[in-house]
Amino acid sequence: MRWENLTADTAEGPARDAALFGADAVTTRTFDTPEFRGITFHEIRARSIVNRVPGASRMPFEWTVNPYRGCSHACVYCFARKTHSYLDLDTGLGFDSQIVVKVNAPDLLRRQLASRRWHGEHIAMGTNVDCYQRAEGRYRLMPGIIAALRDHANPFSILTKGTLILRDLDLLKQASEVTDVGISVSVGFTDTGLWRTVEPGTPAPERRLDVVRTLTDHGMDCGVLMAPVIPFLGDHPAQLRATVRAIAASGATSVTPLVLHLRPGAREWFMAWLEHHHPHLVRRYERLYAEGAYAPKWYQRRITRQVHELAQEYGIGPKRAGMPRRVTEPEPVPAAAPGPTQLTLL
Repeated sequence: MRWENLTADTAEGPARDAALFGADAVTTRTFDTPEFRGITFHEIRARSIVNRVPGASRMPFEWTVNPYRGCSHACVYCFARKTHSYLDLDTGLGFDSQIVVKVNAPDLLRRQLASRRWHGEHIAMGTNVDCYQRAEGRYRLMPGIIAALRDHANPFSILTKGTLILRDLDLLKQASEVTDVGISVSVGFTDTGLWRTVEPGTPAPERRLDVVRTLTDHGMDCGVLMAPVIPFLGDHPAQLRATVRAIAASGATSVTPLVLHLRPGAREWFMAWLEHHHPHLVRRYERLYAEGAYAPKWYQRRITRQVHELAQEYGIGPKRAGMPRRVTEPEPVPAAAPGPTQLTLL
């Protein structure tokens, strides 16, 4: 593995001159328990944990914290798959089962937040791989990370598909008393059959919506990133209606739809999955994504308009003041005309 290529990001883009950790800092472990069977963990001591987002990405935040690389959620469309190739790891099954764990993340973050060079900028988490994936149940990195952010009153946001976030509810509430905390849960669809094949390692959509319900019941704003909307499999009007209706019933404060995008690394793995499960759709996908990673603007606008109308119908409230914007998609889709319900598309 080319561990030396896992480098910190700079304002100019990914750095190539100083490794985050060296090969001598890697410990490989496996655990013979049902939830971790078939998964290998590479425990490393990172040299940096707060990463600058390259300016070309057009993200609405500049800094991220990612305690893990690779993700046992095994979402076949995950755009972060390509990052595993930087370590000479497989972007398919390897991404799902070879998990890099930055075991010193909480302590390292606390030191970096205390540095005079740090000025309290917003930190986004869960924008690469899920910080509440299965490994977090064993390694428990997030409590220390949230506590460090709380103690420094540093604003942050979390995007997750993981129900394990409820374990840290008290910490999140404490942090929200001293700084801005944004939480979004990702639920692209409620179709159980689609979920079982396309997101096999994630909690079921209804369980994720239970997370939204619990957070809002405890007075914490929680939005839903309705992503991805999967063309020809999850975009039927009845499916969109069922999903938005369930999101509204959960008490979500906002809903942001994002259409599936297929970047290199993810595209190959998703298309192989499509060939196996839905071969009749392969040619349609090749035409729809012929111009690159993103579906055509007309298609994105159509989905946006439909979700806006449904959100208004079901009374999903506007995004409240003070909620950090959440994003996993660098290319924005123009929003529909604002009405009583206004969604922010990023």
